[in-house]
Amino acid sequence: MASGSALIFDEEMIRYKLLWTDPVCEIEVPERLTVSYEALKTHGVAQRCKQLPVRQATEQEILLAHSEEYLEAVKQTPKMSVEELMAFSKQYSDVYFHQNIYHCAKLAVGATLQLVDSVMKREVRNGMALVRPPGHHSQRSAANGFCVFNNVAIAALYAKKNYNLNRVLIVDWDIHHGQGVQYCFEEDSSVLYFSWHRYENQAFWPNLPESDYTSVGKGKGCGFNINLPWNKVGMTNSDYLAAFFHVLLPVAYEFDPELVLVSAGFDSAIGDPEGEMCAIPEIFAHLTQLLMPLAAGKMCVVLEGGYNLTSLAQSVCQTVQTLLGDPAPRLSGLTAACESALESIQNVCNAQSSYWNCFKHLEAHSGTSNKRPRMDKKNGGAKEAEKPAPETNAKKTTQDIVWPEPLTRTSTDVRTAVAPPPGAEVSLPEGCQHLGEVSQSTTKVVKSFRDKHFQDVTDQNILQPLGNIISVLDQMMNKEVRNGCIVVSDLSVSVRCACERALMGLAERVLVVFIGDGNVPVNTNDGKVLLVQVCAEETEEKCMNHLSLCLREGESFTAGFMQAVLSLILPLAYEFNPCLVLGVVRDSGAKTHLAPVWGHLTSLLQGLAGGRTLTLLQGYDKDLLEVTVSSLSGGPVPPLRPLGASKPEDVQMMEKQRQRLQKRWSLVQECWGLLRCTVSES
Repeated sequence: MASGSALIFDEEMIRYKLLWTDPVCEIEVPERLTVSYEALKTHGVAQRCKQLPVRQATEQEILLAHSEEYLEAVKQTPKMSVEELMAFSKQYSDVYFHQNIYHCAKLAVGATLQLVDSVMKREVRNGMALVRPPGHHSQRSAANGFCVFNNVAIAALYAKKNYNLNRVLIVDWDIHHGQGVQYCFEEDSSVLYFSWHRYENQAFWPNLPESDYTSVGKGKGCGFNINLPWNKVGMTNSDYLAAFFHVLLPVAYEFDPELVLVSAGFDSAIGDPEGEMCAIPEIFAHLTQLLMPLAAGKMCVVLEGGYNLTSLAQSVCQTVQTLLGDPAPRLSGLTAACESALESIQNVCNAQSSYWNCFKHLEAHSGTSNKRPRMDKKNGGAKEAEKPAPETNAKKTTQDIVWPEPLTRTSTDVRTAVAPPPGAEVSLPEGCQHLGEVSQSTTKVVKSFRDKHFQDVTDQNILQPLGNIISVLDQMMNKEVRNGCIVVSDLSVSVRCACERALMGLAERVLVVFIGDGNVPVNTNDGKVLLVQVCAEETEEKCMNHLSLCLREGESFTAGFMQAVLSLILPLAYEFNPCLVLGVVRDSGAKTHLAPVWGHLTSLLQGLAGGRTLTLLQGYDKDLLEVTVSSLSGGPVPPLRPLGASKPEDVQMMEKQRQRLQKRWSLVQECWGLLRCTVSES
């Protein structure tokens, strides 16, 4: 099994800069790389990564995405004078050339391909390439937007060719549309390209109509190009998460990629003069975490933009620490996405509803929503329309923005404590250990709990796991372990014990995700516990903090389960912001179909509560136990294969539950707002 994360960096890629005055290009500076790498070293992150050497890309590799004529033209730049470089740069849009940029561009592509090779050969689990120049604007025969060669597009084509991949996902969270990537793959159904970007109804660079949500691909590639335009500045953590929950992740799971490539532009972070957004650096820890269950964890993150050196360095650190498996910081204050973001999300879902099962139910609804007028065609490409205020004012505004420095992220020596049933032989992955003997003090706590709540219980098969539960929770509180997995025989006693013990000191709020039928013995009336139950039989919901999702067994179970996870469970969980996640699986006698989806759910929930998750599995199921432990320890979870459509009755059930919770929205402003995905609900 692959382990560890790669980091690729070479000082050689800082050895070019702008040699003349150009207000547009002056923000692309060598310090972008140096501050990122220095931050990783300062926080001890770089030292924990596997450092890979950088190589130059070959001409054949560059020609995967570029024309011979363009390559030959760029090859001449090392011999040019400054005046000739200026003239050459003016042939393209918003880019500058330097005598050393061809060399650096070959290193940027080569570094990206080195990362792909290491991940695909399972030498590492994932990694990040700190490269310069960036790539996602570069087109087949044109440099563009600081980009010379299209690093990520070449990487996708290289991976398909060299590793026989059929499905590659590219996630572009840079604040500018990566039109070069779109042009490369818009007729290719083997590459799914998702880009969110500042658009402002075509008023923001690159001012292209094809950057809007209506561009879904061409020919066989229809549906495999997804543009989510941000039509105003100031987007927040909530807007970014809503885009992932309601657009990207449903499609990504249905697509089932074999490799995930991230065009990681951090100009979408707070303080950036280009993006002017308000999402804090910590959000990139969560975006990374949410992508990690895909493609069995095979993910390559490649630097694109980012022009506020402080937020850039912080965001890079957040991303790499998550790749390494550090717990993501908790996010507070999450609410509904803003109306403009909801308009874009709604428009994207409707535009893509003909191509993806996860959006099919939207076809019956009215079309798109667009309350803002588009630019006149005659002004469509006008550079002056990029920002409403003069550039100097915009820069002053972003420089004045301050935000708290991210808190230090610490990881425990032992990630997962495991307590299988006595006599069971379980091999544990790296970072896990068997839970040792329960201490005498813990035994006394168990006796006290039994005497208080279950005096008539004397069966040691029921009581022994209680000691394991209390022991793991205490070790979590003392930061000795991050999470745990315990096999139990009686859920009624075990769940109540876990909740009560957690609320005594470890957690102010507990999220309980319960898989199975029957009553769950937790108190949800005081708001400290949010119970989400996935069951096959109708269950009475006692209050608004109890969500019951009744899913039917059969071929569509996996699709329905994942739709419930992405559209309901994750938004609720993130907004609830628990201090502990308690995952429970009732013994139903047939868990074969459950193990894979349970593994993905467990992995997706790792972004919550600082990674503190306790799973209770009733009965011994070897496959379920192994999947759970692998997920908790940050290992790969089994792919789900491309998902089909959910059953209509399951879709109706989920919508009914959204409507039920919507009643609370009208009573408590902004409560459960992350569930919203259309303007009509705001």
